[in-house]
Amino acid sequence: MASGTRLLDKIAIITGSSDGIGRAIALRYAAEGAYVVCADLMPESRAKTKDGEELKPTHEVLDEKYPAASGRSFSRRSIFIKTDVSIDADVKALVSACVKEYGRLDIMVNNAGIGPNYNHDPALRLHETPEYSWDRIMGVNGKGVWLGCTAQMLAQEPPSTGDRGWIVNTASVMGLVGIQCGSAYSASKGAVVNLTRAVALEYGANRIHVNAIAPGFVQTPLLEDLAPHDSEDPNVQGIRASFTAKQPFEYRFARVEEVASVAVFLASAEASFVTGHTLPVDGGYLAQ
Repeated sequence: MASGTRLLDKIAIITGSSDGIGRAIALRYAAEGAYVVCADLMPESRAKTKDGEELKPTHEVLDEKYPAASGRSFSRRSIFIKTDVSIDADVKALVSACVKEYGRLDIMVNNAGIGPNYNHDPALRLHETPEYSWDRIMGVNGKGVWLGCTAQMLAQEPPSTGDRGWIVNTASVMGLVGIQCGSAYSASKGAVVNLTRAVALEYGANRIHVNAIAPGFVQTPLLEDLAPHDSEDPNVQGIRASFTAKQPFEYRFARVEEVASVAVFLASAEASFVTGHTLPVDGGYLAQ
C-alpha cells in the first residue's frame, strides 16, 4: 500500500467503511496521514481472507497499522460510529462524534451505497420494480449523500490554507449511462452526479471542494451480492463475463485500491482547483 503525507493531519469521515471501496479509502487515507472516522451499519466486514477468516474491523486495522502521532491530543487514529446514512439524526450524531473526538471535519466521503440484490429480487424492469426497492435504494444512495453534504464545514474556522473542506461522493458509471433492470440504482447514482455539481456551485465561494468518483465494475462485496465469483450457475458466470467485457483495460474488474487512489487525489491539495466533477474509474467503460 502506498503511503505518504498528502492528507497529513486531515480529519475524515468515511461512510460505508466496513467493506469494499470504503474500507480501501479508509486504509489509504490513514496511510496518507489522515485521522479517520469509520461509519457503517456494523464495524465487521462481510469479506473474508483467502483462508476464509474474518477480517478485522477497519478502524481496528487503522489503529494498529497507523498509531496516532506522538505529541498530538488524539489518542486514536480511527474510531467507529454506527450510522444509517439515510437517517438525519444518525448523520448529525456521526459528525458530532467526529468533532468531539478530533475537533473538526476536513473531508467527508459519502461512500455508503446499496444496489439491487438479485439473489433475493429478480432483475426487474421499471414497471415491475416494487416501491420498497426504489425507496430503499434512493434512501441510501441519494438521500444519504444529500445528508452527508450538509455536514459541519461552514460552521468551523478554515485552516491556514483557507480551504474549508473536501467532499468526495461515490457515484457510479451507472449514474452516467443507463442500465437495464436497475432503474432505481441508476437513478440514485445519477442523483449523486448532479447533486455533486449543484453543491460545488453553491459552496465554491466558501472554498469547499465537492467532487465524485464514478467506479465501473469493482470487485467488492456489492458485486459478490450481484454475481458471486464462485457461482457455478452459467447465468451468473455470463453476467460477470459481460461486466469485464465492458472494461477494455485488461478486461477485468477494478481493484478497490485503484478507486481509493482517486479518492486521495480529490481530497488533496493536488486537486485545489477541481470541483463539481465526477471522475470515472472504469477501465475505459465510458470511452466506448
